Amino acid sequence: MSFTRTLRAVGGAVVAGALLFGTAPFASADQIRDGQWPLKAFKADEIWKVSTGKGVTVAVIDNGVQSLHPDLKGNVLPGKSFDDGGSGETPPGGDTHGTQMASEIAGHGHGPDGSAGVKGLAPDAKILPLRDSGKRADGLSSSIRYAVDHGASIINISMTGGASDGETEAISYALKHDVLIFAGAGNKGEGGPDAIQYPARYPGVVAVGGVQNTGEIWSGSNYGPQVMLTAPAVDVVAAGDSGTSMYQKDTGTSDSTAYASATAALLRAKFPHLSAGQILNRMVKSAGLPDSVKGTSLPDQKYGYGYIQPLAALTRDIPAGSKNGPLKMPTDQASSSGGNQASSAATNGSDSASQTEKKPGMSPLFIAIVVGFAVAVVAVIVVIVMLVRRKSRRNGPPPGGPGGFGGPGAPGGFAPYPQAPPTQPPGR
Repeated sequence: MSFTRTLRAVGGAVVAGALLFGTAPFASADQIRDGQWPLKAFKADEIWKVSTGKGVTVAVIDNGVQSLHPDLKGNVLPGKSFDDGGSGETPPGGDTHGTQMASEIAGHGHGPDGSAGVKGLAPDAKILPLRDSGKRADGLSSSIRYAVDHGASIINISMTGGASDGETEAISYALKHDVLIFAGAGNKGEGGPDAIQYPARYPGVVAVGGVQNTGEIWSGSNYGPQVMLTAPAVDVVAAGDSGTSMYQKDTGTSDSTAYASATAALLRAKFPHLSAGQILNRMVKSAGLPDSVKGTSLPDQKYGYGYIQPLAALTRDIPAGSKNGPLKMPTDQASSSGGNQASSAATNGSDSASQTEKKPGMSPLFIAIVVGFAVAVVAVIVVIVMLVRRKSRRNGPPPGGPGGFGGPGAPGGFAPYPQAPPTQPPGR
C-alpha cells in the first residue's frame, strides 16, 4: 500500500523565530501561545484543573517526532522506525509533520511554568513515536501492533492511503486490548461513502473531520458516513523542528485527529476504569454543533456527532454505556461482543459515568413498609382537608379574590432551566 501524506498541512507557513523572541512592545506576551486558538476555544486552563493526560501514552504513527524540541523534550518516549530500522524520534530530511502532531497532543511549552511556545491539549501525556510510511505489504499493521504491545492506549494516525492486508486484523488486535485509534478524514473536500480514505475508513477506527474556529466545517474536510467527530483544523500553530523553523501554522484534518487523540488522553487519565468505547461515548455525547446545523439528524456525514468539547467530556454527567460504545466494530469483534453499534451510545440512561452496574431491586419487606407509610400519609392529608373545609364553611372565602400562591400569573410556578452555555465556544 502507498500511504501519502495528504493530511499534511495545507499551505503551512513557518512562524519565524523572531516572532517568538523578538523585542515587541509586550515582550512578556508569547505570540506563539496566543496563536493557539483551539486552546482558548477549549478553555484549556479549566481543562487542566481536571486532567492533563498524566500517565497516558499516545502512539503517533507518522514520520517521526523531534524529541529535542524544547516544547516536547521529556514527553517523547524511545520509538521505532518501520521504514529503515532506525529510531522513531528522528524525522527524515527535517520533515516536521509528526512533530506537529505530537506537540498538539502533548507539548508542554518552555520557559517559566511552560508559558512560552506550543502547549498540547494533554501536556502531561507521553508520546510513543513510530515512523511508518505504510509502504510495506502489511501497511501499518506492524506499527499498530507495536503501539499496543508497548503501552499505548491511544493511537494517532494523521495519514491517509489505501487498504492493506492485515490492517483489519491489527485494528481488531488494538480493540481487543482496549486501545482507541483516531485517523483523519482527508483534505480533499470530497464526500460520499468512498471519500473517507484508509485507515479512517476501517470499522473500529474513529474518523475525524475538521472545523474552522467558528465551529463550521472546513471546506477541505472529506466527509462521509464514517465520520464520527470533528475538531479544529484551520490555522493551527504547532511545533516544527528544533532549529530555525521551530513553529508552523497548518491546516488539515491531521490537526483535527491530534486534538481528538489528546481529548481521549485527558479522558483516559480522568476515567481509567472506562473502556475505549466508553471513552469515545463521552466524546460523542458531549460534542457540539454550530447553530447553522443544530437539529440535524446525527451522525451527520460532515460533522459526525459534532465537534469535540473536551471540558464537557470531562465534567458532564454521562452514562458509561456499553463496552464498545459508538465504535463500529470490525466483523470479528462485533460478533464476539454482541454487535454494539453507534446506536448503543444514544440509548443509555442518565446515570453517572462511574455507575456501570445495575442497582439491586427492593426487598418485599421494604416495599411493604413504604406502602404502609404512604397510606398513613394519605390518611393524615384527608383529615387535614376535611378540617380546612369545615373552617372555610364557617368563615367564608379569603379576601383578595381567587388565585393560588401569589394570585394568577404570579411567581411560584415551574419554569424550565435555561439552556446552559456551551463549554467550548466555537470562536475565539
